[in-house]
Parts: sequence; structure tokens; C-alpha cells
Amino acid sequence: MTEPERAAWTTGPGPEAVFAQRLAAGEFRIQRCAACERHVFYPRLACSHCGSVELAWVEPSGRGVVHAVSIVNRSAEKGGPYNVVLVDLAEGPRMMGRVDGVANDAIRIGQAVKARLGTGAAGEPCVVFDVDAAAGGAGSAR
Repeated sequence: MTEPERAAWTTGPGPEAVFAQRLAAGEFRIQRCAACERHVFYPRLACSHCGSVELAWVEPSGRGVVHAVSIVNRSAEKGGPYNVVLVDLAEGPRMMGRVDGVANDAIRIGQAVKARLGTGAAGEPCVVFDVDAAAGGAGSAR
């Protein structure tokens, strides 16, 4: 990061807005710290590991493992039940999302998943996960 970039690190759109802009452009990106070389998610101004402001947007592998799963039950007229998962990305960060394409009761802790762009409840782009058939749908992505 150059000195002008370092001096202006709090100007422009915030990291959440940049993340949303990237999703709208069809790109899933997370941040990587140039100082400690660790990945960061949820988008931040400073590294949650070392405090550096030298964060760059990088494309993750998209591979991950389900850390936790919960089923939210709602009535059929409100859309029926849906799943909420915490996924440990291969790069290290944990993120929240949902697993699409399988029955809610088929989602398991430790299951290998792969991220892709999907659509949120209000039609906005979001990151969703599919069972990673290439990884056998189970096991660690790390």
C-alpha cells in the first residue's frame, strides 16, 4: 500500500459496500491482509488478526466445510423452512449462508460445500453454498 493509499484508507465506500458492489458485479471476494497474510471476513477496515489496514480483495477458492447448521421453521405461506449454516472457508474465515439444492435434513456438520452467487430474500445477490460433489460432499476442505 502506498503512502497516499495508507493516508486515505477510511475514504470512499466502506468495506461492506465494496463487498456488496462486488457481489452485484458477479464476484465473490474476501479480504486478505498483506501484513500477516491471513484472510478476513466479515469485511473490515482493519485486519482482525493484526490490526493492519493493508487489506486487499481476493477471490477465495469457495471451498468450505459446514461448521454448524440450523433450520428455521416458518409456515408454508411465508416460504416454508430454510437452513442457515456457518461455513469454515478453506482460507480460514467463517461465514454465514445457506446450502441450496438439498433437503434441509440432509445438511451435516463437516460436510464439504462450495460457494457460488445466489439470490437473497429480497432479490439481492448473496453467497450461497452447494454440497461439493467433487469432495464427496463430506470431509474437510482444509
